Amino acid sequence: MTSNQTDCHYCLQSLRGRKYALREENAYCVTCYDSLFANPCEECKQPIEWDSKDLAYKGRHWHEGCFKCAKCSCSLVEKPFAAKDEVLLCTECYSDEYSSKCFHCRKTIMPGSRKMEFKGSSWHESCFVCQYCRQPLGTKPLITKDNENYCVPCFEKQFAHHCYSCKKVITSGGVTYHDQPWHKECFVCAGCKTQLSGQRFISKDEYPYCVDCFSKLYAKKCAACKKPITALGGAKFISFEERQWHGECFNCAKCSVSLVGQGFLTRQDDVLCHECGSA
Repeated sequence: MTSNQTDCHYCLQSLRGRKYALREENAYCVTCYDSLFANPCEECKQPIEWDSKDLAYKGRHWHEGCFKCAKCSCSLVEKPFAAKDEVLLCTECYSDEYSSKCFHCRKTIMPGSRKMEFKGSSWHESCFVCQYCRQPLGTKPLITKDNENYCVPCFEKQFAHHCYSCKKVITSGGVTYHDQPWHKECFVCAGCKTQLSGQRFISKDEYPYCVDCFSKLYAKKCAACKKPITALGGAKFISFEERQWHGECFNCAKCSVSLVGQGFLTRQDDVLCHECGSA
């Protein structure tokens, strides 16, 4: 040592025959070194003296023997650990206290492992699979049925309805007609092809028709006004000798009195009340 290294840099006492510590090329007696530079231990609050190992984490310091899990007290030296609210925990204790549980296997999702989130629940990546083909779902589109997840191809294969008209899968919505599923856009009038979903229609030979097309194609014509008789909505009509009338059109041809529920006479193509027919 040179002459200026034989004395403590702080108290200037001789270091000959005494233990000392170096800091930034300056020598200090043990007492001065500890009082000037020793960090207080977070656990025991005692200074971490010059001959002790100082373990630091985020600006805090521990003796080697004090650096341990706050719950189970196992040593964290050279082991993975986690911090929660400035408390150090081994990975096992942290998982027990704070880690999510997998919705499928109910086991802890360990810190550092990949976690999938879906509908407010957490899953191991290896547990988040299609219920049918068992392939990982990852971030692919999926469909849930009875709390089970399916990739779209498997769901369509197992559960989806196929349109009676175009035979393609119905992924949402749809119309049921004669116990068969239809896409809304496929459920159209057999005559004019107008979409019938939400509209009034009439069935004929298992095919749906809009009111206009059915009237034009199949409805009988009123013998009085010559307009179609559809009976839509429960409207009444009268039939006599292969002729039909709207209820409101079945009147005496001479005096126009209603003949609905009354006796009547016929004269050629006319229907008459008894009074007019007897005149």
